[in-house]
Amino acid sequence: MSDPFDGTERSLGQLVASATAEMSALVHDEIALAKAELRQDVKRGVFGSIMGIGAVVVLLFSLPMLSFALAYAINTWTGGHNGNGGWNLVWCFLLSFAFNVLLAALLGAIAVAKFKKVKPPEKSIASAKQTAAIVQNVKPHPRPAQRPALEKASAVARSSV
Repeated sequence: MSDPFDGTERSLGQLVASATAEMSALVHDEIALAKAELRQDVKRGVFGSIMGIGAVVVLLFSLPMLSFALAYAINTWTGGHNGNGGWNLVWCFLLSFAFNVLLAALLGAIAVAKFKKVKPPEKSIASAKQTAAIVQNVKPHPRPAQRPALEKASAVARSSV
């Protein structure tokens, strides 16, 4: 028995298989785009987190050593090393603390700036909305009227399968 289709027309099963394959490829491409955008934003978020953690670590662990060293350096710089007394150590420690707070504020500002750059995956969302709009408006194409000989041949082919 010969094939009733001359190759230009495809059966309903072939059309469904083709549509399913194309839809699957489209979904896979949408997912790949979303992953790429999220990966980029995650890198920015991780960098911002590292900077924020760095600010906290600097503030917590370096304050005692840095505060003492800086306070005594200020006292020495103001003349405390030669017996003249220099500035009171209270003021020296307050200046040391202020310096540490400024350093932590700078690192925190860098972290906030990096977090503000993290955005939702706009391209993926727009592409998914566009795909959904297209799929909602899709209507099946009407099949062209078949010739009577082809109708009989296709009926025989269906019945013999």
